[in-house]
Amino acid sequence: MRVVGFIGPSGSGKSHRATWVARERDIDFIIDDGLLIKGNSIVAGTSAKKEKTKIGSIRRALFTEESHAEDVKRALKLYKPEAILILGTSDGMVESIAKKLELPNVTEKIYINEVASELEIRQAMYTRKEQGKHVIPVPTFEIKKDFSGYFLDPLQIFKRKGKGSYQLVGEKSVVRPTFSYMGSYTISDYTIYQIIEYVVSNIEGVARISRFRAENHPDGIYIDMDLVLIYGYVIRPLLAEIRKKVTEEIEKLTALNIKTMNITVKSLIVEKKEPAN
Repeated sequence: MRVVGFIGPSGSGKSHRATWVARERDIDFIIDDGLLIKGNSIVAGTSAKKEKTKIGSIRRALFTEESHAEDVKRALKLYKPEAILILGTSDGMVESIAKKLELPNVTEKIYINEVASELEIRQAMYTRKEQGKHVIPVPTFEIKKDFSGYFLDPLQIFKRKGKGSYQLVGEKSVVRPTFSYMGSYTISDYTIYQIIEYVVSNIEGVARISRFRAENHPDGIYIDMDLVLIYGYVIRPLLAEIRKKVTEEIEKLTALNIKTMNITVKSLIVEKKEPAN
């Protein structure tokens, strides 16, 4: 197995350029911040960006927890990659990760200043310092379930094909970890209820919510609600519309991932018709 290190200071743009660097060198696997990534998919590991403290994030990235390291080692044995790119802030970090995961010695090292200009590195570090943004080199849909409650932004990468013409070559995700903020934030279950009540009350065919329950878990929120509908509307399409609109608004306004949403129609009411003049 060929092991290549990609090295640069924290926030200098390594994760942003990792996919391109790997593709240029025919490398299919990347190790970045505790994750083993193959192409656009996370195949093993836990992201260091989920840690609540910076120290915890560093420990996660270095695979100091045995169960975390074992998870990635099992995946490496299963996939048997021909080459792998390890991201790190120093030569020592890259070599330490390779040793921890029982990989061969790092035979090639690429430094961020070899693939990015000084201006690009400064801009990346400014964004990290001032806005707390971190890049994960996989599409947003791939990490959404694992980063419920975090602020996620898709970052699409284009390549110029000609004058005024661009081709989408990949997507990465921008995440703002807890340790990038001063303090923490919480969103109460009642806030979730108020958003859903507003959405549902504006859907034609729904009378009201008769029961509501929300549970916030690390992988997302679990919602149970009973509805009273208006007689005369086709129920299945109506419930599909409710599910779609509720999911869109909750994810847009709170960044929370809805893991499950159970909707029960408890009763129907008949609207009184206004007498004809």
